[in-house]
Amino acid sequence: MQLYLKYIKVRIPYYKVVIIMARIDDPKKTIKIENVVASTAIGTTLDLPKITLQLDGADYNKERFPGVVYRTKEPKTAALIFGSGKIVCTGAKSIDDVHNGLKKVFSELKSMGVDVMDNPEIIVQNIVASADLGAVLNLNAIAIGLGLENIEYEPEQFPGLVYRIAEPKVVMLLFGSGKLVVTGGKKPIDADAAVDKIVEELDGLGLL
Repeated sequence: MQLYLKYIKVRIPYYKVVIIMARIDDPKKTIKIENVVASTAIGTTLDLPKITLQLDGADYNKERFPGVVYRTKEPKTAALIFGSGKIVCTGAKSIDDVHNGLKKVFSELKSMGVDVMDNPEIIVQNIVASADLGAVLNLNAIAIGLGLENIEYEPEQFPGLVYRIAEPKVVMLLFGSGKLVVTGGKKPIDADAAVDKIVEELDGLGLL
């Protein structure tokens, strides 16, 4: 029993050192783009029931959703096609995937005889990214430290803290585990800037 207790005393400090090393590593290296949402318009109206019949794998139920849902496999995206000619692409993991997925949709529509305008403009509406700060967070202290005017934190309704950042203009969801989600970005570098900002602010408050 004495030897066992001695072993425990030696191992605990070592465990603490491992945790500290994980915290020091750059959190930006953990950033992962989870979803890119973009919109475009092909410049003509569409007959959605007809599109559904000709577009293999398309799903259309106007009682549930006003647009046709068409999924591409390579890259893996979902295109929401509306009668106005507007198309929303979601589920992409990169901006390149958005462009490649929509190119496939344009090609399919053209093959059906749809007059798709040349080079439709594609506008990124939202990039959702996740990251890990590598440390357990005290959300109550963070809510006070960052200023209640910028924070929404009601743990009874949602387990995360909502932090609105002005520059870059994004919304960050912080969780007690140290995981976070950045949403509202228009460019991948917005997530990098947001993570840099929260690390700097939490470090300055002694909360990271």
